[in-house]
Amino acid sequence: MTTAPEVPALTELLDNAPTNWGKWGPDDEIGSLNYLTAEQVITGASLIKKGALFTLQRLIGDPKGDPVWPGRSPATREMILDESHWDEGGDGPAFPGGLHYADDKINAFLQGSTQYDALGHVWYDGKIWNGYDARTTIGGLDKASVEPIAERGVAGRAVLLDMARFRGVACLGPRETYDHTDLEKCAQAQGIQIKPRDILIIRTNHLELFFQQGEKFYDDFCEPGLVYSPELVEWFQAREIPNLVTDTIANEVTTDPNNGVALVLHNALMRNLGVAFTEICDLEKLAADCADDGVYEFFYVAAPLKIHNATGSPVNPVVIK
Repeated sequence: MTTAPEVPALTELLDNAPTNWGKWGPDDEIGSLNYLTAEQVITGASLIKKGALFTLQRLIGDPKGDPVWPGRSPATREMILDESHWDEGGDGPAFPGGLHYADDKINAFLQGSTQYDALGHVWYDGKIWNGYDARTTIGGLDKASVEPIAERGVAGRAVLLDMARFRGVACLGPRETYDHTDLEKCAQAQGIQIKPRDILIIRTNHLELFFQQGEKFYDDFCEPGLVYSPELVEWFQAREIPNLVTDTIANEVTTDPNNGVALVLHNALMRNLGVAFTEICDLEKLAADCADDGVYEFFYVAAPLKIHNATGSPVNPVVIK
């Protein structure tokens, strides 16, 4: 009889991991987004050449289904008022002049669609980003919620790293991993350089499998993505990466194949370095355009919804080429 290997605690695995706690003061709640100075915004805007817009949000309420983290339910939209309410016996409100209107609402996880994570979204050892006590999350995030990110907004130079095309596949499969050296090789193959303070956008097209497989997509769930190593974390810190954007649900391989720990980089990058995570993006139109014109650097701008004390927020990022 064989026994399963012991999975290390995050406190052990990340014992000597680099941290940016205190770098921007004891009250900071936006972390590495501080790297996106006015200079970075101007640099990004200077890349606009043809005025082409690409929105990266996936459709909420897609008839083909909405991919979400296991255990979360997709958003549901409910019609509250429509023309039928003015049929005979209906209860449509009467307005001077005869106005009719439609109204609806959604019930959704704030991280149930294309979204930004709050920096206080994940933690270990009783501390969230910047050393705030994890008990500040009770009843809502009093510290490091998505609200400060939404108030600030995000803009700068971004690069697309098309890992699927780089590896010559339609989409990356479950458990497939890549690291910072793979990102550098992909950038070189695309003819671009990953510069300090770049927003990194990584395409896997993995969620195409969701649309092909339906609920079977969640069987033995383990997405592809970045895989932890001390060198990768040091690479993110040295290059002052402010924002990681991908087309998967969690931005990283779900369970690390090397140690068995779940979502290591949510802690090593987000909790410890303050890197903002943007997830579940639709990168297909952008990727096709980049493959067509060979331009993989562009201006990126995004602002999640301003929601008080929230752990995350829907967002529709915009790329301008």
